[in-house]
Amino acid sequence: MDLTNIQDPTFLKTLSISELNELAQEIRTFLVQSISKTGGHLASNLGVVELTIALHYCFNSPTDKIFFDVGHQCYTHKILTGRAKDFGTLRQYQGLSGFQKRKESVHDVWEAGHSSTSLSAALGMAVARDFKNENYEIVPVIGDGAIVSGMALEALNSIGSEKRHMIIVFNDNNMSISRNVGAMSKGFARLRSGKSYNSFKKNLKDSLRKNEFGKVMYSGMKTVKDAVKDTVIDQGIFGEFNMEYMGPVDGHNLHDLIQVLNVAKEHEGPVVVHVMTQKGRGYGPCEKDSLGAWHGVGPFDIETGKFIHEVPEGYGSWSSIFSSALVELASKNPKICALTPAMVNGSALEEFFAKYPTRSFDCGIAEEHATTFAGGLAISDLKPVLVIYSSFLQRAYDQINHDICRMDLPVVFGVDRAGLVGADGDTHHGVFDIGILKPLPNVILAQGKNAEELRNLLYTALNQSHPFMLRYPRGEAKLSQAEFKEIPIGSWEVLNEKEGNQLVVFTYGPEVEKILAKIETNNLPVTVVNCRFFKPIDKVTLIRLFNTYKNMIVYETDMKEGGLSSSILEYANFIHENIQLECLGIGDCYVPQGSNTLLKKELHIDINDLFERIEQLLAHD
Repeated sequence: MDLTNIQDPTFLKTLSISELNELAQEIRTFLVQSISKTGGHLASNLGVVELTIALHYCFNSPTDKIFFDVGHQCYTHKILTGRAKDFGTLRQYQGLSGFQKRKESVHDVWEAGHSSTSLSAALGMAVARDFKNENYEIVPVIGDGAIVSGMALEALNSIGSEKRHMIIVFNDNNMSISRNVGAMSKGFARLRSGKSYNSFKKNLKDSLRKNEFGKVMYSGMKTVKDAVKDTVIDQGIFGEFNMEYMGPVDGHNLHDLIQVLNVAKEHEGPVVVHVMTQKGRGYGPCEKDSLGAWHGVGPFDIETGKFIHEVPEGYGSWSSIFSSALVELASKNPKICALTPAMVNGSALEEFFAKYPTRSFDCGIAEEHATTFAGGLAISDLKPVLVIYSSFLQRAYDQINHDICRMDLPVVFGVDRAGLVGADGDTHHGVFDIGILKPLPNVILAQGKNAEELRNLLYTALNQSHPFMLRYPRGEAKLSQAEFKEIPIGSWEVLNEKEGNQLVVFTYGPEVEKILAKIETNNLPVTVVNCRFFKPIDKVTLIRLFNTYKNMIVYETDMKEGGLSSSILEYANFIHENIQLECLGIGDCYVPQGSNTLLKKELHIDINDLFERIEQLLAHD
């Protein structure tokens, strides 16, 4: 079948089980070939091919609402809803999103880039449906990693109370990004191993015989064991939330999936269908991955399984630079411990977890819990370092504010993926953390210009007594093994200042060295200030520069509102200093997906935009 000719999923209902299985294999081949060129979420999508086919076979999208928690596993859904022809643009600027996008298709009824929102959204949809006396199915698909998040558990509690009809598909592959952790994960394992066929047979018979559809279906089954091989209705974890439970069922057996989904439609109230899938199914390197390396990938060679992008010799990812420094410091200080919300692999913490297992804590997809847990460690005289993506950190804002900053606890936050992150798009760009963290009392917020400064800022953070937020971006930097040294908190670094300089540029992070190199190459009379602390700012340096330079530019690659330029302008106003300050930064918008280079050009914050303005100001003088 030519997948690019698919317009909508209605054609599935004309296919036999054998033909559906052939389609599943064609989709897997297509996904591997396509993602090997564009990059994307591979393993998670290979695991839900049959499940997605069964959902669109049994339900009628977009009337019935089918949506995926997080949404990064929606690629088969996109293929079946007419978007295979666009996969060459996946995750590229103005191309196909790597997540569900409402503006992209009527079949995308919900969108998210973070986990555990689907059940709350589903309940809202169910209440609205019933309020308007409408009739359609609501089918959220949520994974075993996402369902243990606090928000999902809150939603389950409310769903069990409301008793609105919906079909919750529990996609269980015993992984979220990497291996799942926690007591609930062990509870799911018990559900997987419970095969109470006799109980299932009786309950299913009683249920189906209550209506004509069920009588026909039941009479057509040779044996329940053959029809839905691994299925059992039981209380288990979900019974505690007042929900019917069906499962576990083989998520790669289309016959069984279709049977159990059709049975689930006949239930009143909420029902959970427990589906067992294999993450990465059908592609060897993905199937063997237990660490999450194949969760989200760049382009790769299909034959060898090798990623095409290789880190240059002498360079390392910012994440690995941070984590390596943490390992080094932990070897000298037994109080240092590391926490992460399900991002051991993504944040390059594997070495720390291997070397210091008693000081390592994977909290699962639970940013709020991880933050307050870190506070409990800090108040008990340990040195917790919570490593968390910038866009995930915002989910724990209340805990950062109330539990950490209010009590002035010395928790160190490694704010990974700070700034623009490229192809993951508007849900993942880490451009808001400066603005949301800066107003909090007691907080220290910093970012290093290179690997050496990042290491030194981490060393500084672990030798002080306040909440310390240390940002670092996605990408690579030149490695450093320089000796650790403390950096005075709140100090900025004035670079290349000499007599005759006419203009000053305030900036931070990796942009510092890029701008400095271009200024020196072109012998421009411009001073660069490395504003490595967003809070506290270097007021002494600022006052001197206010009195020295007429022309000043702030160059920031995060949101202008609440950012570095806001701090400088606020302070100038506070001391009644009349300054001329130009600000280049991201305006009042959500930034779409695309390469960072292209996005900066579109946002007019490319380094060339900065130097065009520098040349204009110098020429005017």
